[in-house]
Amino acid sequence: METPPEPESELAGTHNRIPGVAGTWFHRMLMLSVKVTQVHAVLLAVYIEIFTLLVLFTWALSMDSLDIGLAVSVAFLTMSVLDWVALSQLPRRRRSFGPVAPTLLVLVPLRAVITLAPVLLPLSLLWIATLVEISNFALTGYVLDSLWGEPFRLVLTKLTLKSSKLKGAPPLRVLHLSDFHVERLTLREEKVLKWIGELRPDLIVYTGDLLSFSYLDDERARADCVHLLSQIHAPLGVYAVPGTPLIDTPDVLAAIYPQIPHIRCLKNEAIAVEGYPQIQIVGLTCTHDPTLDVPKLDRVCANLPPEKYTLLLYHSPDLMPEASRAGIDLYLCGHTHGGQIRLPLWGAVVTSSKYGKRYEMGHYQDGGTTLYVSRGIGLEGKGAPRMRFLCPPEIELFELRGE
Repeated sequence: METPPEPESELAGTHNRIPGVAGTWFHRMLMLSVKVTQVHAVLLAVYIEIFTLLVLFTWALSMDSLDIGLAVSVAFLTMSVLDWVALSQLPRRRRSFGPVAPTLLVLVPLRAVITLAPVLLPLSLLWIATLVEISNFALTGYVLDSLWGEPFRLVLTKLTLKSSKLKGAPPLRVLHLSDFHVERLTLREEKVLKWIGELRPDLIVYTGDLLSFSYLDDERARADCVHLLSQIHAPLGVYAVPGTPLIDTPDVLAAIYPQIPHIRCLKNEAIAVEGYPQIQIVGLTCTHDPTLDVPKLDRVCANLPPEKYTLLLYHSPDLMPEASRAGIDLYLCGHTHGGQIRLPLWGAVVTSSKYGKRYEMGHYQDGGTTLYVSRGIGLEGKGAPRMRFLCPPEIELFELRGE
């Protein structure tokens, strides 16, 4: 049995009242960052020079030595220039393709703070210099790893789930992908394709956000995304749902999915998996507005056979309570990126979920419903730093078995 798709007219006019996206301070900061993406290199150089002079005079006056001030300021200038080089080389090395200015405008004052703060401590010059040196090298290590290393340290998460609804059925291997956010194809996407070939899943599902927010109208980004998706195949099919409406716009969806006919994009419908009748997939469009999305879930699930294993695909984790009440067995989503930049002992600072950190990443259980929130594959766009920290990209392989 298949539930027919519903019209997408409910998306119109919702962008300014999306609880999980446009209504958050993070989204407002993201849009503000766009205004500084085109800061000229000359202005960036002047910006760095101002902080260099601040470091010079602060250290010279605190230590009563111009030589010490010059030495520290030269070291500060060198580190700041290295930050600039590390950022500007990312697109040339096919790592990421974001703007340099917003990230550099944050790193320079941060480096100034850790260079100036120790002079306020009642310590000897040797201890102060040691603290400054350690702090700056630690920041450099963080910058290099989070820009050049961790975004490409793809992780495979494997989970085995059992259900009496699958009794007598052969094990089903489901690969979950989310949040490609394609700018250009990189080593990360190549690794995803390599792993798909090695894992050979029975079924592949994708939970939205095709392109980077900065590249929605970029023809090469669209072509690269089509090229990527055209290589993703599975014996029982590949199914997808749209992501955030600000990212997976009607224009983007129309430019990409019709060129990849073997991938079925589900829009508020339920389908039976041909070749594995024990499972049914529910695919919902995401507006991030529960007053619109919860009724869609209820309508699609109203006439589903309860004896079948039900897999829900929806871009964000924000329907978890309702999915549990609807009897969903497995709910797969992305959207949060796991926070993308996480703090030790705290985790995600930003999730863009209306539940905050409640469903920030990983495995959750509510009654008979299993939720898995993927950290995703790509990176946030616009002026956001193309960084990951304590949050490597992830794909997940689920083995579904009968009890």
